[in-house]
Amino acid sequence: MRLSGRLILVQGIVFLLGSVVMGYEMLASRYLFPYFGGSIEAWGALISTVLAALMFGYSLGGYLVDRRPDLRISSFLVAFAAIWLYALPFLAKDVLSLILDSLGDGPIATISASVMLMFVPLSCLGTLLPFVIRVILTDIDHAGRVAGLSYAISTLGNIFGTLFVTFVLIPRFPVSQVTEWLAFTTALGAVALYLLRLKR
Repeated sequence: MRLSGRLILVQGIVFLLGSVVMGYEMLASRYLFPYFGGSIEAWGALISTVLAALMFGYSLGGYLVDRRPDLRISSFLVAFAAIWLYALPFLAKDVLSLILDSLGDGPIATISASVMLMFVPLSCLGTLLPFVIRVILTDIDHAGRVAGLSYAISTLGNIFGTLFVTFVLIPRFPVSQVTEWLAFTTALGAVALYLLRLKR
């Protein structure tokens, strides 16, 4: 299996957006903890929301790519994730305060807050991998290799995003500023996906 330069670039985008996914999970904890604390329950809500969002995104992406295998469709969903992230610093305080006042600080409230912060943008980002795998896959004999490589690169991005956001960005910059940078990175990935115009 040989990949063209453009398909290698697609995998670079997979790495970039994979770093946003887990980097944003770590960043979301900074939004959540002033209202709901940093207990294991809060982390359980965050992690469960990430997994649920990715599960939904993978399923939605698989459905959409079978109907129209075009990376531009994925680019629109990634762009929506970027818009959500950019708007978050302006909305999070009011929404989280409303949840706290309405539901208290128990499990339902904590999970609701996690869903509000992360479910939509991470679901949109989760749609990427089914599109990438379908577009890159040109030979059924290489299906396992293509899928394995794509998920490995995405996971490598997850690791990088977790470490970079946790140890470099959060200690040095305001949460709102880091969120805007992640939104910009996501928007950059969306534009790159759209311009590639790769179809099956």
